[in-house]
Amino acid sequence: MKYTPTHPAPADAADRRRAAPVVAYPTDSLPGFDAALYASARTDMTLVDRWEIPPRDAKCFTVPAGHLCRIVSVEGPQVGDLNLWNLHDPSEHFYSGKTRALHGTHLSTGDRLWSTFPTLRPLATLTDDTLDWYGWDDDGASLHDVIGTRCDPYTQRLLNGSDYHYCCHSNLTRAVSRYTGLPLEQAEARVHDVFNVFMCTGFTRDTHQYFMKASPVRPGDYLEFVAEVDLLGALSACPGGDCGHSHSSDDNPCYPLAVEVYRPSAQFLSAWRSPAANPYARQHGT
Repeated sequence: MKYTPTHPAPADAADRRRAAPVVAYPTDSLPGFDAALYASARTDMTLVDRWEIPPRDAKCFTVPAGHLCRIVSVEGPQVGDLNLWNLHDPSEHFYSGKTRALHGTHLSTGDRLWSTFPTLRPLATLTDDTLDWYGWDDDGASLHDVIGTRCDPYTQRLLNGSDYHYCCHSNLTRAVSRYTGLPLEQAEARVHDVFNVFMCTGFTRDTHQYFMKASPVRPGDYLEFVAEVDLLGALSACPGGDCGHSHSSDDNPCYPLAVEVYRPSAQFLSAWRSPAANPYARQHGT
C-alpha cells in the first residue's frame, strides 16, 4: 500500500473483504469473434500500402474499411503507441477506457478496439497476434495494453523538470498536424489515450502502480487488425524502445516499425459488414 491507515479495521473487516468480485461489463451478449471469417481475409490478401515509422517519430496512415492492417517489428525490439479515428469523422476515435472495461487491460486476437460515444462500435478487430504465446508472466505482465496513456512532455516536466520533445504524445501531435494541416495546438487536441502495441506491462503487486518491462517483440512479429470502418491511424515508435529501461530518452536503443495494409480476399469482403453505430444513439438522437 502507498499509505499507512489511520483508522482501525472494524470487527467485520474480513467479511467485507470477502465480497465476491462481479465483472462490471459482461460481454456474453456481444457478437462472438468469427475466427473463420477473419482468417478467410488472409487466404488471398494483397499488400496495397506500407509505411515505415522512424525511431522516436510518428506517421499517419489510412486503412480502408474491411482491409487488414499489420503493425510489424522490422529491425529490433520496439513498442508503438497507436491512435485511431474514423477517417471521415475525427470526433469518433478509439476509446481506450471502454475497450479496457469490456476486454480487460491487455488485448489480443478476437478483441475489439471500440470507439467513443455516441457511436460506441468496433473501429477495429484484432485478428492475429504473433506474440499471443506470451500470456501472463510471473510479474503479472502481458502485452498490448490499454492501461497507459502515452509518454508525454508534460509528465516529463512534472516528474523530473526536463523537457523532451520526442515523447509519443509530441510525435503523434506532429504527425496529425502534418497530415491534417492543423496548427500544433489544434492537432494536439485530437491525440487521445493510446493502444500500446507490443508493450509489456502490468501493475505492481504491492502498490498497484503501472509498470513496464522489456518487450519480447522481435523482428518479424506483428499485430494484425481488420478496419471495421475507414480509419485514419497514427503510430509513434516510442522513445522507450522496448521500454525495458525508461520511457523517454535518447539513450534507449530504438528501432523503426512498419505499418502494412492488405486488401483481403473477395470471399471475406462479400461476407463482412461494417458495424452500425450504437442503437441508443440512433433511437434517441444523442
